[in-house]
Amino acid sequence: MTFITEARRLVIKVGSSSLTTLNGGISVQALNRLADACQKLRSRGTEIVLVSSGAIAAGLAPLKLERRPQDLATQQAAAAVGQGQLMAHYSRAFGHHGAEVGQLLLTVEDLTRRATYVNALRALEKLLALGVVPIINENDAVATAEIRFGDNDRLAALTANLIQADGLVLLSDVDALYDGPPAEGGKPISQVAQTEDLNGVTLGPRGRAGIGTGGMVTKVEAAQIVTAHGIPARLTSAANAERLFAGEEIGTLFLPRGRRRGARSAWLAHLAHTKGRITIDQGAVSAVAERRRSLLAAGITEVSGSFEAGDVVEILSPDGQVRARGVTSYSAAEVRMMRGKKTAELAEQLGEDYQRPVIHTDDMARVEVTA
Repeated sequence: MTFITEARRLVIKVGSSSLTTLNGGISVQALNRLADACQKLRSRGTEIVLVSSGAIAAGLAPLKLERRPQDLATQQAAAAVGQGQLMAHYSRAFGHHGAEVGQLLLTVEDLTRRATYVNALRALEKLLALGVVPIINENDAVATAEIRFGDNDRLAALTANLIQADGLVLLSDVDALYDGPPAEGGKPISQVAQTEDLNGVTLGPRGRAGIGTGGMVTKVEAAQIVTAHGIPARLTSAANAERLFAGEEIGTLFLPRGRRRGARSAWLAHLAHTKGRITIDQGAVSAVAERRRSLLAAGITEVSGSFEAGDVVEILSPDGQVRARGVTSYSAAEVRMMRGKKTAELAEQLGEDYQRPVIHTDDMARVEVTA
């Protein structure tokens, strides 16, 4: 038995290249095959959330665009046109099985702001409780470069953390992770148990020409995000979905290696754009990284970068290793003024507002230390 056949809840991500034809339109046949395979999971009692690329690709033909646009405005226009077409196809495909689908369009802020994070979770939980298949995509029509996930692989990873899924399935046009280019003799990797197993593996460029944007790099990153948070992942081709969902051990399995945490923690640890760095002494490293305490001003030795309260910063040990990332309660100028001072000193010199931790433990994600 695999985690897929035993799962109560799965997040399944499918890439643009698996759903579209060479000229950029939707491959109805491929989409129907995916829906049929997913329905077999649902018939066994497994709840599924489908993270689907393809909106921009689906908008190319209606807008008479020959290739994926490079400028943001045209990408947004293609997504606005294509998302409706994509959902119409999914509605028909799952409708053949008597199932309803529901659309959720998200930006990175939706899974990092507390209020929208909770609302996204509530919406997904209610859709699943009502027997609906949630279909998630990045909100390409409104997302800006600064607030994008960058690809749906990482959006799927955060979604898996958000809903406490029992596994993440990454479907693309590649049947497994290879240790090098298959055309050059690369061999498929059946299992990845720890980060060191990827040493020497050639993943290729982050993106590639054509319809999709992610490439193998982002798929491996997505798998590492969920496995670091206690969730297994399986990577294979969309063509193998039916066999995979039937219980065959195909593709590449990424084994879980960490404890379960929420989507916001995963974002802070892996994806957040940082605005500065705070270096702390060894005593603070022990408190923050090992005992999971809040970061106090007394343990801070250096501050670099220009950031404001509410920005994400890296927390470094004396040897320069990133040990955590977190949302700071103060600006860079304030932290420089506060560093090295005890809470009582801060209250006396600067006022009671400066008695709070620089970064509260609830706004912090610890980062794995690699050898």
